[in-house]
Amino acid sequence: MGDGLLTGGCLGSEAMAPERIRWSAEQQPAPLEKDLLQDDDSCSECSSHDKPGSGLRSFVPEGKTHFPEMFQTSQLLFYERFRAYQDYILADCKASEVREFTAEFLEKVLEPSGWRAVWHTNVFEVLVEVTDVDFAALKAVVRLADPYLCESQVSAFTLECMKELLDLKEHRLPLQELWVVFDDSGIFDQTALAIEHVRFFYQNIWRSWDEEEEDEYDYFVRCVEPRLRLHYDILEDRVPSGLIVDYQNLLTQCEESYRKFLNLRSSLSNCNSDSEQENISMVEGLKLYSEIEQLKQKLKLIENPLLRYVFGYQKNSNIQAKGVRPNGEKITHVVSSTVTAGLLQSLLRDRLCPEPCKEDIEIQFHSDPLSAINACYEGDTVIVCPGHYVVHGTFSIADSIELEGYGLPDDIVIEKRGKGDTFVDCTGADIKISSIKFVQHDAVEGILIIHRGKTTLENCVLQCETTGVTVRTSAEFLMKNSDLYGAKGAGIEIYPGSKCTLCDNGIHHCKEGILIKDFLDEHYDIPKISMVNNVIHNNEGYGVVLVKPTIFSDLQENAQDGTEENKALKIQTSGEADVAERVDLEELIQCATGKMELYAGAGLSEQGEGNYEIVNELVAASTQKGQMKKKRLSELGITQADDNLMSQEMFVSIVGNQFKWNGKGSFGTFLF
Repeated sequence: MGDGLLTGGCLGSEAMAPERIRWSAEQQPAPLEKDLLQDDDSCSECSSHDKPGSGLRSFVPEGKTHFPEMFQTSQLLFYERFRAYQDYILADCKASEVREFTAEFLEKVLEPSGWRAVWHTNVFEVLVEVTDVDFAALKAVVRLADPYLCESQVSAFTLECMKELLDLKEHRLPLQELWVVFDDSGIFDQTALAIEHVRFFYQNIWRSWDEEEEDEYDYFVRCVEPRLRLHYDILEDRVPSGLIVDYQNLLTQCEESYRKFLNLRSSLSNCNSDSEQENISMVEGLKLYSEIEQLKQKLKLIENPLLRYVFGYQKNSNIQAKGVRPNGEKITHVVSSTVTAGLLQSLLRDRLCPEPCKEDIEIQFHSDPLSAINACYEGDTVIVCPGHYVVHGTFSIADSIELEGYGLPDDIVIEKRGKGDTFVDCTGADIKISSIKFVQHDAVEGILIIHRGKTTLENCVLQCETTGVTVRTSAEFLMKNSDLYGAKGAGIEIYPGSKCTLCDNGIHHCKEGILIKDFLDEHYDIPKISMVNNVIHNNEGYGVVLVKPTIFSDLQENAQDGTEENKALKIQTSGEADVAERVDLEELIQCATGKMELYAGAGLSEQGEGNYEIVNELVAASTQKGQMKKKRLSELGITQADDNLMSQEMFVSIVGNQFKWNGKGSFGTFLF
């Protein structure tokens, strides 16, 4: 794109607009997130009276210099921007045609002259008059307004200096650096809105590498819409804060790598052919190109709302364990809003001293569970008495502790309020939670995340808001006799290399019951999954869904196709190996579902079929992973002595589960 266009803007406040110079908090034209979702009455500094002829509001920027009122255009809603880009500005243009389409749009709606604006930069603001517009270059031809109004962070910008600067720029300024002065006639409303759309596009939507990607007619669908939705999802707190930081960092890295790539490509064009320097630069260029492609794919995963949910946010918890107390003692923490003599007697009888104590037990009392958990060291116990507790922070549990409710879960409710990321964050080696009801509100991330170590959840109720429980790679999760419901994502997300045991639970009224992440990549380990006697019902989608790449589905279809045309596409194995693998696969499935006849009787019931279908698909995926691994080893000249699938550790046990009234059925796959 041309000079002066802002490219690849991040979604953070620093990148949303140039650095501010004395703009008031509600008046400032940027960052946009402050005003995007404000109601008309929320901006106290905006003119409260109706302006005849103009449908837009105005504001006066703060500062020593008394600038005139300016159009307030930064509060536009998602659908207003969406409609403008889709219907009026970009339509079905290619990435290479964005500049041309934008220029055509501006030519139709922009007043070519006769309006004033404030030229806003990181260093100064100055009032200018527009005398002409170069639509093709997306620039305005300006002159200094009379009287001369300027506000700067440095005193060097005198009238003469500003004239020299404009002469250097040939009096041509990028349109997105201009903020239109308010006019109550309504003549310049469309001019102000058009410049706002251009400014927002190049700050938040456009990427400097867009023109070099696939130049198809679906640029709006591929790039504009997902980036616009991500921008507003962030404004409305629908994206975890850590993921926002990751996205900004990825965007910065990609911009830097792309800049290096362009410089390298430019230097190559000036090198003598077949020179040693050119060969070295070619290798560096290929590395940079590969790095850029990987970064772009990661950005697209975050920008796409469906893929963002399916693949999840790989948050690395930095919680540090305290370890054992210096004196080696273990403390019992009692949480209660009020402590009565009767409650204390019951606690002493049932929990604190059920039998004659050999040694004194130190007890600490807390009014809320969050302070009790924060006070814990390795081996401590937290007992939560009946009551309704409201917390506003995250339960970060890094040590092996026990958190138990004294009574029934419905009598011990811990409710999280306030927008935040996680409710319960576990990294301890052996954490036990029992007899508590967790209620989540206004959440961004799941109700419980196990990053590493083992977490046991027994006799609990989880009322979710977004996703439910997330079991990260290398983590272990045991859930027994518990009830989980209300997740707008999956009730339980199981990552590769994790261990998840679910016994006698209810998982219901979620978007998906259980989601098993893709584990076919060679860098991933197969998850160890055990599901026994669970009731998975009334979920919007599937009871259990497996994420896997489309290429794997194609391989399965080819392996099952008996036609001559598709035989060439099958995985190349000998006939004897094919027979052995089929036999072993059937054996493995039978082994995994050996107890199913206890629940299904002579014929497979609906629930039995669901169990069998899940086992069949997971074992088939595991088998395919093994075949792909053997093929890679074979290409390297490495052979494995044991090809028997039964030599693999059994990774799945799924029996006795009931699947009822799930919107799409017991089991399904998500292909990407």
